[in-house]
Amino acid sequence: MRKNQTLAAKKAARFVSHPEDIVLSHRAYNLLIGGITAYGLIINFIICRFFSHIFMQMHRPSLYGIYAVLAITGVLIVNFSHKPAISFLGYNMIVLPLGAVLSTIVATIHPLIIFQTCGLTASVTVIMLCLSILFPQFFLRIGRVLLISLISLIVIGLFSMISGMHLSFYSYLSAGIFSLYIGYDWARANSYTHTLNNAVEAACELYLDIANLFLDILAIVTDN
Repeated sequence: MRKNQTLAAKKAARFVSHPEDIVLSHRAYNLLIGGITAYGLIINFIICRFFSHIFMQMHRPSLYGIYAVLAITGVLIVNFSHKPAISFLGYNMIVLPLGAVLSTIVATIHPLIIFQTCGLTASVTVIMLCLSILFPQFFLRIGRVLLISLISLIVIGLFSMISGMHLSFYSYLSAGIFSLYIGYDWARANSYTHTLNNAVEAACELYLDIANLFLDILAIVTDN
């Protein structure tokens, strides 16, 4: 639930440009978005692979609390800073604690299931990126619908937590929303000025989409 709350705050952000921003070519801009996004995912892999035993020993509520504080702070920094170095610092404040939380989740799951989940996540991501490139206007038009859907998803999740209900459809619904968000965020990123700071913000958007999609697919696979 914390991951969705963090992402909802991030989705309210709008890309902006300032006179001092560094403007990139279309190719460099997209490569940078991809590189920064991949950096976050690789850092998560390293944390899960080599440091999970450290975070497994931590008090779980404390770990989640630290993640929530750092991630929300990181989101605010990325949203309001127009300096790429500061925005990248905010991005790392999301990536590193989320990697710690992910490490406690995947540590108890068979490596083959993790590998399959990574493959499915990568496949969906590539498909949605391709669709976004082919049909950018469609994805740009559904932004408001996606935001309303995300907020509704959070409300449903909170209700299920309070009531103690297990909603089997929740992960499927969440996976569908974040899959569409991948296409939307890519189309949106390319509709704004191709600045260095916007590339960092766009990468943060995509990273959160992919990380949440991974968690949803993992929940689906392990529930079956």
